Parts: sequence; structure tokens; C-alpha cells
Amino acid sequence: MNIATPKFGVGASALRKEDGKLLRGEGAFTDDVRAEGELRGYVLRSPHASARFAFTDLDAARSAPGVHLVLTADDLSHLGPVVCQTPLKQPDGSKHALKHVPLLCDGEVRYVGDAVAFIVADTLAEAQDAAELIGIDWEFGDAQVGLAAALEPESPLVWPDLGTNQAFLYRMGDRSATEAAFAEADHVATVKFINNRLVCNYMETRACLAEWDGEAKKFTLTLGSQGVHNIRKTLANDVFKMPVEDFRLITRDVGGGFGTKVFNYREYPLALESARRLGRPVKWVCDRTEHFLADAHGRDNDVTASLAMDKDGRILGLKIDLLANMGGYLSQFGPFIPTLGATMSTGVYDIQNLDFELRGVYTHTTPVDAYRGAGRPEAAFLIERLIDAAAREIGMPVAELRRRNFIKPEQMPYKTPGGRTYDVGEFDGHMTRALEKADAAGFEERASDAKVRGKLRGFGTAVYVEACAFAGSEPAKMTLDADGGVTLYIGTQTNGQGHATAYSQFVADKIGIDFDKITVRQGDTDELADGGGTGGSRSIPLGGVSVARASEVLAEKMKKLAADELEAAPEDIELVEGSARIVGTDRMIDYSDLARAATNDADRTADADVVQDEATYPNGTHICEVEIDPDTGIVEIVKYTIVDDFGVTVNPVLLLGQVHGGVVQGIGQCLQEGVVHSEDGQLLTASFMDYTMPRASDVPFFDFETRNVPSTTNALGIKGAGEAGTIGACPAVANAVIDALDRARGIRHIEMPATPQRVWEALNG
Repeated sequence: MNIATPKFGVGASALRKEDGKLLRGEGAFTDDVRAEGELRGYVLRSPHASARFAFTDLDAARSAPGVHLVLTADDLSHLGPVVCQTPLKQPDGSKHALKHVPLLCDGEVRYVGDAVAFIVADTLAEAQDAAELIGIDWEFGDAQVGLAAALEPESPLVWPDLGTNQAFLYRMGDRSATEAAFAEADHVATVKFINNRLVCNYMETRACLAEWDGEAKKFTLTLGSQGVHNIRKTLANDVFKMPVEDFRLITRDVGGGFGTKVFNYREYPLALESARRLGRPVKWVCDRTEHFLADAHGRDNDVTASLAMDKDGRILGLKIDLLANMGGYLSQFGPFIPTLGATMSTGVYDIQNLDFELRGVYTHTTPVDAYRGAGRPEAAFLIERLIDAAAREIGMPVAELRRRNFIKPEQMPYKTPGGRTYDVGEFDGHMTRALEKADAAGFEERASDAKVRGKLRGFGTAVYVEACAFAGSEPAKMTLDADGGVTLYIGTQTNGQGHATAYSQFVADKIGIDFDKITVRQGDTDELADGGGTGGSRSIPLGGVSVARASEVLAEKMKKLAADELEAAPEDIELVEGSARIVGTDRMIDYSDLARAATNDADRTADADVVQDEATYPNGTHICEVEIDPDTGIVEIVKYTIVDDFGVTVNPVLLLGQVHGGVVQGIGQCLQEGVVHSEDGQLLTASFMDYTMPRASDVPFFDFETRNVPSTTNALGIKGAGEAGTIGACPAVANAVIDALDRARGIRHIEMPATPQRVWEALNG
């Protein structure tokens, strides 16, 4: 195909084309959208983690100034709940009970923040005032927030009808073969730890604007999401039992998602039902405290894991017992998250024998679901902490133990005990390069210098692999517009990643058009029939492939149009700088004239839906170097090195932003962030006064490079990068902190977050 090389094609460091409007304050986030006559919704939430309740007075609220509607569970019997979509098959073949999230609680609450009533008024203040007038008779119950304690015989039950707090049981691997491997082992290393619960804390809290067209009998919902199509399906099929065509969902600009905006939450159908009853638009906007209380939390695993090795440090088997906190209900993808992590539990290592037992546990806490990485950060943390512990157990350098057990390139494709098939990977290659860049050989000298200064220095490594861009596809549709520009419609949803820039690079590669004349449209179910949304680092590996293919199809149609107009053969036409021209001549036709030459829409439109049969597997090495002040317990990251393998890189600048952001989130979990509950279930970290987020001063400069091996399962060799930083960072930082503590005082364990207080207490007994 004759197309001139574009300035901003795939591989170029094109700057984000969407930033201009955001920097000028011209973004259109959900709360910026106004509808004539809109009302405000407010959720009355439970102040108790475990209680039965009955309303004693609703009339005062319903007659309060400005109030139009007060909904309780009795008003919503015709609607379904927010369902868990990922039930599991248990070892005995049975399916576990599904405890879905009700739109409003019917006489019993199961965590602080559970929804009790929905009030709609002229203003938010009036709705909040009316909520204060609702009379409720509470009968308090005992709460259970501890994960391991929830399975004890006398523990208070979240769901008494189940007779247990165990939500489900899941097993993976070969138990008998693993037991045999442990029986033959010369060395066994064991770690026990909590993978701490996190709150997402995107910049823009969730919000929605619900509208009802009484004549057409159709809903419109504007909301911040990670993809409108899947939420539309759950609203239509599970909640309202209406055709999906009766719902239009729109997402405009989104201030961060990180997995937590993938789901259908109860506030969306509450606002929609209110709009239908009142015949007026209803807006609901989550405040920051509500976000802490009510949006799905992340992580929260209690882990015991053991590694069996022979005398030479070869791994014989891996045994894992993991408790996964589900909270008070099963969230939309809740059970799927830890089981996805289980598939990645052997990491980059040639481990033949695996015994993984996973128990989901109900507690009186906010439901847990996907948060950046969704199970894979937990898996990487587990195996990389265990590898470091094993190296100490047998007295071998950690890099050497890793090398002896890496899956080698010649073993690819490699089928793991977790059922994953790695297509390519050179794990020793990027670890060796990272160790060189981090000057591992000079660490002892730096540690000695730190000791002279009264500091404790530690060196931590993590070598990770993750699964993303899972099997499937993302359809793309393109049009050549009348003004000579190109518009792309795709069902992913940017949350700040820079999709408009990245997708435009695929188009520019194939069509030879000015970068700014490419428009990317996302987030409207009326414009595109279906889409998979954004999550699991799927947008560019899957969406980009379809965009590239659709661009090729459109380019061929444009060449044919040009050939007819210029009286030439299509193969003699090249597309360059917004014009189609005969190669080697000055005869050309502008793209706008091409669009007008089309006799029907089919001549200037193209679509593609390229299916990928297997996940991709980004991987890499993170190395963190820390200094600890033993007098204060403060951990300072003084050096951070990354060598990643992302396959083909679409845009190095966007890639860098994704990696940096992910690493900071991993640092936050390891050193600062963590949800804390009181014994009675109160959330003690429900604001930024109590829940610590990483700041610029907590983050070092990163030394980053790629050592890429193109994927063979992705048509363009792309592996995906959206979650990788989070996956590699947490174990690297934790291993560095423990290395420093072990060198100084023989301390080989500390729970996350390794706060100054926790570090100081460890150092002082």
C-alpha cells in the first residue's frame, strides 16, 4: 500500500492531543453536564456495619421543602439487584450462593455505607436535610471485619441463612503432586502476609445524570464510566428487564477509572427510576466520603504461601492458601478477581506443581472488586515476596535463585499450572539489564555509606509477568467526513490514558492525514452498537488492532475513489498529507473531494472487529533502593529502575505516563495506603485526613527503558501496559524495605503499608 510515513504514526512520541481543552478548563465531566429542570439525588447510607432496621417515619421527609421523592426498598420490588456476574464452580461441582447488591436494603444492612433510601429534591442541601428527617429504628448486630476471624465458628454471620461466612471455595492445581514435591524438598520457605485493602481515589468521583423520555419510553444516562455498553446491558437485562435499545448511555470526559468505574452501581438505576417516576432529570454526584464508603474497594487478601526447593534451589512446588475478602455482597466481578490472580501465581518461574486453595469470605465491609491490575498485582506480590524469602532460606543471592528458575525463551510457548500460555518472554534478559542499570554491583558500597550516615539501605527486586488484553475483540468503525477528516467510533473509554492520541496514530499510519483532523468518538451507545470498554489493558492491544485494520479498509476504499476520479489504477494511488495522488505526479484530489465523490455511505466508511484468541503477557523487572531512618521509621525511595517488555510500543510518551502512574500506585500501597476498620465496622480511614495518598515528594525519578519482545498472540505485537507499573512496584518496594530491615536487625517481615510508625515499631521490638 502506498502511504507516506506519517509524522505521528505508531512508534512516534506524539504529545497528547486531548490535553488542550482539559488545560483550558473546557473538559465535559459528568457534573459539568446540565439538563433543564434537573433535580438532585442523595443516598441515605447506613451508619452501622451490621443492623436490622425499620422505618418509623417517612412522611416528614416526603413533605419536606423541595422534596419530590423518597424511595425505599418497598418501592423497588419490580426492579432487580446489581448482580454478581462471575459465579464460580466449586471443587465438588456446585455453584455457590450469590448474594447480589440490592438497590436499597430491605430491613438489613451489611456495611457502613450500605444504601437505605434515595431522596430526590430541588437541591442537594434539601435532599440531605430531608434525609435527616427519616425515622429509623435500628437493631444493632455484631460486626465481623477481620478476614481470618470471619471463618471462626463463633464469628457473627453476614448472611445467617448460609450458616457460614465462606462465600465460595475454589481450587487450582494438583494437590497430591504438590504434596509429593514438598515431601522430597530439601528446603521449604514460607511467607504469611496481608495484601492490604485499598480505596481507588480517582480524581473525579462517580456521578450520573438520568433522563426519561416519556413519549419514546426510553432512558438516557450520562455517567463517568470505563465503557457504556456493558453497563447498559446490566441495567437493561438485570435491573429493569427492558430491551437494551431503550437505554442510551453517554460518557464524556472521565477523571480516572482504575477498574473501579467498570461496574454498574446501585445509584445509576436509582437515579433512572426516579427520573421515570418524576418525569424530570435526576443528577447524583458522589462526594469523597461516599467514595470511601460505597465504591468498590480493592485487594484485601490474607495469604500463606510455601515454596519447596531441592538442594540446588530448583523449585519443586508451590502451595498457597488464600482468603479473599468479598465484603458484605458479591460485587459485579468480585469472585473473578482473586481467581484471575490465581492463574498467574507461578509468575515467571518454571514451577510444575501448584496447589492453590482460595476461599472467598463475607465480612461487614464494603464489597471488593477490580482495582488496577485486578488480581495480578496480588499474584506478583505473593510470588516475588516468596522468592526473596526462599533465597534467604537457602543462603543464595536472590538474582541467582531467580535465574535458576526462570522460564527460558526456548520453553515458549509455556503452559503454566494456572492454565496460562506464555507466548514469548526473556525474563533473565531484562533482569540482567535492570541490575546493570541499577548498579547492583555498587550497592554494598552505598549501603556502607548509608550506615555511616545513620541510615539503613535496602535493595529490592521484582520480576513480574501479567496477563492482559484477554481473548476477545474491540470493534472499530470509521468514516471519511465531508471536510476531509476521519472520525473513529470505538467502544473503549479513555479515563485519562490518551486514547484520542494513540488511536489517531494507527489512523495516521494508514491514511496519511493530519493528526488533528482525526476525531475519536467514545462513550455513546447511540453511535456504536457494542463495545467491550476499557479494563485489563485491552484498549490499545485489542482496539488498536481493529482501528489499524479498519484504517486499511478505509484507505483501500479511498484509493479506489481517487482512482476513479483521477482515471488511474488504485495501486498507483498514494495517500499523503490529506490528499490522494498518483505516485510520481502532481495529480491529486483532496480528501474532502473524495468524500463528496462517494455515491453512498459504504464507500467512505469502514469497520473491523479483529478477534484475539489468547491474552498477552507483558513482563519486566523493577528494582527499588530505599533508605530508612531508624529514628523515625521513614522510608525514602532513593533509586528506582525499570526494564519492561511491552512488545511493540505505540507511543513512548503515553507509555511512560502509564508506567509512572502505575508505579506510584504500587508505592502508595506498599508504604502509605491502607483501609482501617474499627472492631464494630466503622471505616476509620474515610477521608484524606486519615487515608494517606502518595505525593510528589514521596516519588523518586524513575530510570525506565524497554527491552521489548513482540507478542505473537497479538496481530501487531502489542502486549499492553496500563497495569504493569502497579504489578511490578509493590513487591519491589516491599523487598527493598525488608532487605534493609533484615540487614540491620534480622527482621524479615513487615505488613503493608510499611508506614513510619510500623517500621519504627519493627525496629524497636
